[in-house]
Amino acid sequence: MKTLKIPEATIIRLSVYSRYLTEVDRKGIITISSGDIAEGVGVSPAQVRKDLAYFGEFGTRGVGYNVKDLRRHILKILGLSVDWNVTLVGLGNLGHALCSYKGFRERGFIITSIFDNDSSKIGTTMNGVEVMPVEQLVEVVKQNRTQIGIISVPVSAAQDITDKLVQAGVQAILNFAPVVLNVPPEIELRNVDLAVNLEVLTFNVGAQRF
Repeated sequence: MKTLKIPEATIIRLSVYSRYLTEVDRKGIITISSGDIAEGVGVSPAQVRKDLAYFGEFGTRGVGYNVKDLRRHILKILGLSVDWNVTLVGLGNLGHALCSYKGFRERGFIITSIFDNDSSKIGTTMNGVEVMPVEQLVEVVKQNRTQIGIISVPVSAAQDITDKLVQAGVQAILNFAPVVLNVPPEIELRNVDLAVNLEVLTFNVGAQRF
């Protein structure tokens, strides 16, 4: 049977929809239309309906969507109906900021282990999680059955950490190091290069002058 390929842009928008529905639910709103969602997140009503149609029929024509039900359906689609164990490697400025970000836990991403090679950080705690030496990474990540790894280490160490995470059995890696990483095809890899994103912004701003 042929599997329908969902555009990545649709998945990104689903995440945005779910966040908006969370805000709406907190306000006590019971039902919502595709037009309301579209206005709230900055897309067209047709785009909202098209994105949701990939996954089935939601809502009632002429009535709209039940906010709680639609939010629950979207979270299930995104795999967020369960918690995900996350390990973070590299407790520099960026790693510290990532550990402090409350949005991860709110969305079900629980940082259960932190690793660094700085002896002054090892043994300290971040949000109740002890910072451990990188040498223990494979053992601890396996023991915790951690599914996702976050890399925020210098470029020189990124591939070695990636190899350790793969050896430990993670299924996905979020990489903040500005380097191309080699991973097996079954590993989901997402690269976040902050400098590249800033350069895209400056290009777009500059392009308006020509």
